[in-house]
Amino acid sequence: MLSTKNFSYNYKYQDFFIFIGLLLWIAIFNTYSVTTNIWRTYASCILALGFCLLPVLIFSFLKTRLKNVLSRNRYVAHWCTCFFILLPLFTDIAFYLQIAKLDNAVFISTALAAVALEIMLIANQYYQKKVQHIKWIKKIGLENAVLITIILLAATISVMAVSSLDNPIYQRKGFRLVGFEFNIKMLLFNFGTFLGFFSQFLIMYLCGYLLFLINSCLLVSKILKEKGLFIYLLTLSATIAVLYPLLAQLLISLPINTVFGRSIFVPNPFELENAFGAFAIMLISLPVVLALQWGKQNNRILSLEKEKSQTELDLLKQQLNPHFFFNTLNNLYALSLQKSDKTPESILQLSELMRYTIYKGQEKTVKLSQELNYIDDYIQLQQIRLQKTLHFEFDKQVKNDQVDIAPLLLIVLIENAFKHGIEPADDTASLKLSLISNDTTLIFSCENSFDPEEVNGIKGIGIDNLRKRLELLYPNRYTLEMTAIANIFRAELKLQLT
Repeated sequence: MLSTKNFSYNYKYQDFFIFIGLLLWIAIFNTYSVTTNIWRTYASCILALGFCLLPVLIFSFLKTRLKNVLSRNRYVAHWCTCFFILLPLFTDIAFYLQIAKLDNAVFISTALAAVALEIMLIANQYYQKKVQHIKWIKKIGLENAVLITIILLAATISVMAVSSLDNPIYQRKGFRLVGFEFNIKMLLFNFGTFLGFFSQFLIMYLCGYLLFLINSCLLVSKILKEKGLFIYLLTLSATIAVLYPLLAQLLISLPINTVFGRSIFVPNPFELENAFGAFAIMLISLPVVLALQWGKQNNRILSLEKEKSQTELDLLKQQLNPHFFFNTLNNLYALSLQKSDKTPESILQLSELMRYTIYKGQEKTVKLSQELNYIDDYIQLQQIRLQKTLHFEFDKQVKNDQVDIAPLLLIVLIENAFKHGIEPADDTASLKLSLISNDTTLIFSCENSFDPEEVNGIKGIGIDNLRKRLELLYPNRYTLEMTAIANIFRAELKLQLT
């Protein structure tokens, strides 16, 4: 069985697969009229167009990796190089080599199609990350989107109908056509006629929308789901038998039915053609309705999973705060026994740490700079109370310390290092931290000395909670590796921030 992790991993090649589809469709359009050597022609088209799109194919294949390892500005520079320099260059080379003897227009249209497709993918990505999460857009839903489309369609056809009035081009032997015209002047001078057309076209389309709603809200969600396909088809037939003569009579009575010179609908409301139209609306909309029902059910499942995950995360945080609290109280107790002059300073630092843990720790994300300040304060507090020499290094290679990160993740590895490695040490101990991060990736490593006899006890409740929190906060976007070599224990955490 394919695991969820592997399935998600394959998504990084999605754009590459889409561009392959574009390549194949263009090759198909250049092959379908060929009568001889069909497969040879098809293969040569693929090779020729593949050469033309080679920079785009390579870039799309490496896109996810480039986003992870490059800064935003460098990624944009690579993108521009691919689409505005290399793609035109390879297109010109394809012209010169006359690959597969394709017309130059084919290569130009292929390059333009690739650019257009990339822009659509970027727009879709922006929509997925930003637009679709806006509250008023989320509230629209598919049913309301269909209604809005119907209103716009009725308004558009009404404007075209008014713009075509008295135009002899659209007169055909006693009846008029609706021309593809948009005349603002005609619309202003015939605004009353526009409102009449709009209201009647809207009624026509709303009759179909009524059938769509009945199918969506009642027949599919209730009858088909609970009673099965056979009862659904019988109920669908009965519903149409009840509604179609009434709706047909309403449409026949509309003045617009004859305003264009001949009846749009047959005069007899019981004409079976009207019933077939109602059946067609119901059946054609069935896949859309099923997709809508599946989407609602999937959203409910995701919502329940999110609530469950949030509950688990809150419980883990409740476990984390007492764990840290007990550790820091032990620190303070040790200082008080020593009657150290640093005790007041340590109490102040402890209060700052606890304030961060209690308040910032409950937030969804904090800035990386805040988390680093917290780590610095914690280590300083630990160094004050330690009675042994600590060789400490912290290598920071941070390109942007304003990126968002879940709070209190990195500190767990440091706490683990002090508790299981540094504090039990009889003499000198060492701690080496490294943080490398950019806008999309964070790599944090923690190396500490420890007693090899304690290797089985170096992973406590904090590490277990850390793994659970990472699985909830960064599913399929993290790795946590721990190794013990000689007397050095090393933990490395990699996070995909976006």
